[in-house]
Formats: sequence, C-alpha cells, structure tokens
Amino acid sequence: MSFAIVCSDLSFAWADGTVVLDGLDAAFGTGRTGLIGVNGSGKSTLLKIIAGELRPASGTVTVDGEIGYLPQNLVLDGAATVSDLLGISATRAALHAIERGEATEENFTAVGDGWDVEERARAELDRLGLDHLGLDRTVATLSGGEAVMVGLAAQFLARPAVLLLDEPTNNLDLDARRRLHDAVASWTGVLVVVSHDRELLDRVDEIADLRDGAVRTFGGNLSAYEDLLAVEKEAAERTVRAAETDLRRQKRELEEAHVKLARRQRYGRKMSESKREPKIVMGNRKRAAQESAGKHRIMHEERLADARTRLTEAEEGVRGDAEIRVELPATRVPAGRTVLTVTGLTAPEPEPGTLTELIVRGPERIALTGPNGSGKTTFLRALTGERVPEGTSVRIGVDGVRYLPQRLDVLDDDLSVIDNVRAQAPSAQVGDIRAGLARFLLRGARAEQRAGTLSGGERFRAVLASLLLAEPAPKLLLLDEPTNNLDMASAAQLAQALAAYEGALIVVSHDPPFLRTLAITRWLRMDRAAGLSETEPVE
Repeated sequence: MSFAIVCSDLSFAWADGTVVLDGLDAAFGTGRTGLIGVNGSGKSTLLKIIAGELRPASGTVTVDGEIGYLPQNLVLDGAATVSDLLGISATRAALHAIERGEATEENFTAVGDGWDVEERARAELDRLGLDHLGLDRTVATLSGGEAVMVGLAAQFLARPAVLLLDEPTNNLDLDARRRLHDAVASWTGVLVVVSHDRELLDRVDEIADLRDGAVRTFGGNLSAYEDLLAVEKEAAERTVRAAETDLRRQKRELEEAHVKLARRQRYGRKMSESKREPKIVMGNRKRAAQESAGKHRIMHEERLADARTRLTEAEEGVRGDAEIRVELPATRVPAGRTVLTVTGLTAPEPEPGTLTELIVRGPERIALTGPNGSGKTTFLRALTGERVPEGTSVRIGVDGVRYLPQRLDVLDDDLSVIDNVRAQAPSAQVGDIRAGLARFLLRGARAEQRAGTLSGGERFRAVLASLLLAEPAPKLLLLDEPTNNLDMASAAQLAQALAAYEGALIVVSHDPPFLRTLAITRWLRMDRAAGLSETEPVE
C-alpha cells in the first residue's frame, strides 16, 4: 500500500515539559482516514505537525503533495470577508479590474486560470448550504457554524492534494453536518479527519486510533473497527477468565500443600514423642521432610506468582475505557411537578404550532434543536435568568438549576478538584466528596490535583462531578452542546452520568447519536424567524 503521509520517530513536548508524542511512527494512506483517540492523546498536535503549524523536537514528516488544513478553533479577523476566507479576493479584484477596462499584464497574471473563480466559489458555498452568504459579507456577521463551513468551502475550492480537518462538525447544525458528511464522502483526494462524529467516521476508508503513544490503523470505517474491537475484547475476556481459573487452582493447590505439610509435621512430632524410631532416623526423616516441604512450597508459590502475572497481563489486554457508575437519587423530580414555566414567547414570523408558552413537568428530557444562529444558546441563558427578553417571563419551580456552557469553563483552575466540588457543595464532607469523585473516575491523587493541570478527559469528568454533586442537587440541567470537543469515550461517560440523573433536562445538541442515548421524551426546534415549536425526533 502506498502512503501519502509518513511520520517517523516524531517527538513533541510543550514548553512546560508535558510530553505529547514520543517516538511516534504513523502512516496514512491515499484515501480518507478518520483519526480517533481519547482527549489528550495528541491527535490535534499530530495534525498541526503534519500541517507545519508545529515543529517536532525530533523526527520527520513526509507528505505527498500540497497540504490544506482546517484547525479546530478558527482565529478569524472580524473585518475579513467571505471572499478573504475563500482566498479569492486578489483574483476577484483583478477580474473586476479587467472588466472595468484595466487590461494590464499584472491583472491577467493575478487571474491566471481563475476566470470562473466566482462561479466555482458560489457552487462550493451552495453545496454546503451557504447560498445566502454574499462574497463581500464580513466575518463578524457570521455565526460560528457559518464561519467553519466557509473555511471548509475554502479547502474544497482549493482542492489540495492532502486535506487535514480537525473536528470540523463542532458547532454545526444538523443540516450543515449532513452536507459536510456528503462532501467528505465525495472527496477523492487524501483526507485525514480528527472527529468524534460517528456518522462522519462511517464515511472514511480507514480508522487510525492514536492510543498510548502509538497509532493503530484498520482498513474500514468506524463501525467495522468497533466490531473488530468487540471481537478482540471478547477474546481477551476469555483469556482473563482462563487466567482467573488458573489462579484459583494454584491458590487451592498451595493451600493443599500447606495442609499436607502440617499433617507431616504433626506425624513427625507424634513419632518423636512415642520414640518408636531411633533418634538419628527421626532426625534424618525430619530434615528430609522439611527440605521436601520447602521445595514443594516454593514450587507452588512460584506457580501462584506466575498465575497472578498471567492474570495481570490478561486484564491489561482487555480493551475498553472506564465507565462512570454513579447514583443520583437526590436529583429526582416527581412526575407531576412543574419544573419550568416560560410565558410570553414571541416570534417575528410565527407558523402554525409555534409555542407562546413552554411548561416542563417532572423528569422530562428535552432536546432543543435548530440551525446555527437560531438562538438556542440565548434561550438557555434566558432560562438561567440572564438576559430574559422583554415581555417574556421565566419561572423556576425547583431548587438546583445548573447550566453547562459550550466551553465547559465552570472550574477554577487554581483550585483542586475536591475544592471545586466543595465550592458547589459547601456542607458536604470531604470523605463523601472523595467517594463521589471516585465514581467519576477521579481517585486518590487525581482528586487533589489542580483543575488547571488536568488532562482533557479528567477535566471533563471534574466538570460533570461539580455539576451533578452540587448542593442543592440539580433538578433542572441545561446543557449547551455538551459533546463538542469530547472524544467518544467521554461522550459515552457523559451519557452514563446522565442515565443516573433523575431530574429535568434540556439539552442543545447537533449530535443525533448522542441524543438517542439520553432517552429524550420531547423534541423542540428553535428557528429565529418562526420561534419555538414541537417537532419529531431527529433521526
């Protein structure tokens, strides 16, 4: 197989000494590759090194062709235009100059083969659902999702030989995601995409899993890769069971050996006391018995140690990320209890079925969907009492309302994990907090660690713990795009924690597979013009 990207012996560490990659070897084929791995494993760093954004401490990167790169967090100039983002402003300026009669050699050189650049740009924008954007519109007027899609359009317009995408579906609404999925499926060049979007990863040709400092590549999409992992895990679990059986047998044989030795010692003492044999014979017999017993004991203890080693090795071979196991009975809300009442809802262009009032009762689980820029985040913030629109009334009928913003920035980086939770639950005992954190996989020294030093996955679980262990227990949770930037293991852990939550939940998300794990009971759609309305479940 030919490789378009070859990474040899790559090492990289941040300025504070944190090692991200150490002697990494990786190769990516000529098709579409989905690069996966847990938060903090180095996926984004690897893409930046390949793109030339970062320089490794050692090692080499060889790329066959021109590189296009779309980072996870676009840093944009608000005064720039859509045309600037697409990289066609100079060509357009020369075209327009020629149209005005300025037929200079400089203008013709600037145009080159780009006589149809505006038509091609419009075609790419239209394909990605951006037909409403003018080429001279400024970045400052775009939503986050629109800016990402324009960045994608720029890459598709440039058609680099190698395209690197880092979490391209973050902040995209469902329609934009589907358009992106189709664009990726039709990409004929080399593509490496870092993503936790399952539907996107089912459109690639191979999966590269960056884990424990090494890349493992599998030909096939994510579903096929997970099927392989399931088979491997089943085989590893069988090995664990066999090792456990062997360990129990070795323990039993060691115990039996101890019993036999004790019997021999009692027999020897009895013969000595009865003096049935000469003293020298009894002494020789005793020494022989002790030597035999010692060798027997050592043999069984060595076998036991070997069995324990085999069990440890077998357990390490069982693949799978730890699961959150937590019970949250204090969050329970009775079925008939009114949790939230919002009245005075208005819309510029209301359609039949538009809600003027929203009432949430009991442990309802509501998914709030809608296109980028429709006002979903603004609505959630209004429910917390922040910037309630004039004429609208928000009444909360329970204690404990907790809001999780998109950026997960709810921890004090200078405090330990324990102290962050104590700030939300001041009357809780430290021992109870430790026990609670352990159920969120933050045990021992991790609970004492400063929040600012946590890895991505650890920080996420600390945020969850501070949210769900708070006092009073949260009976209404407001979550805004909680799976943005989460690896699949963390997204699964979030779903596990929310499965134990027994209060009311309103979640904004463009992630249908994640929403399907939450047992959503009610679906709402937000539209900037038409307002809030009931809708069918998103498939």
